[in-house]
Amino acid sequence: LDADNYETDPCLKEIRRAENYSWMDIITIHKDKLPNYEEKIKTFYEEHLHLDDEIRYILDGSGYFDVRDKDDKWIRISMEKGDMITLPAGIYHRFTLDENNYVKAMRLFVGEPVWTAYNRPADDFPARKQYMKFLAEEAS
Repeated sequence: LDADNYETDPCLKEIRRAENYSWMDIITIHKDKLPNYEEKIKTFYEEHLHLDDEIRYILDGSGYFDVRDKDDKWIRISMEKGDMITLPAGIYHRFTLDENNYVKAMRLFVGEPVWTAYNRPADDFPARKQYMKFLAEEAS
């Protein structure tokens, strides 16, 4: 994806159309740009899940998404400018900045955004159960 021209990027436009990402905003995570920076960073790093997919497109800077694999071990995913990730509903994850302490990301949603994070343990939610079923099916 062309992060420098995200406003007019035809590939991004097609992804948004195909996936029905009707809502978006941009967040800048930096101590001079994000109110309550220290508190937010701690919240992002707390292991949690969401009941909807989490879609992030890195417009500038870099950071890491950590996700749990089928054996409950961490996998670190390095994200940098131009990268997009979709974390499925029900997956435990966390986010942290790298040594640059800066990232600018587009947040995409189907419909209205839902910001609620459920810290671990949150295994009783249908989204978690559906995700675990998906993992089991993929393993077989």
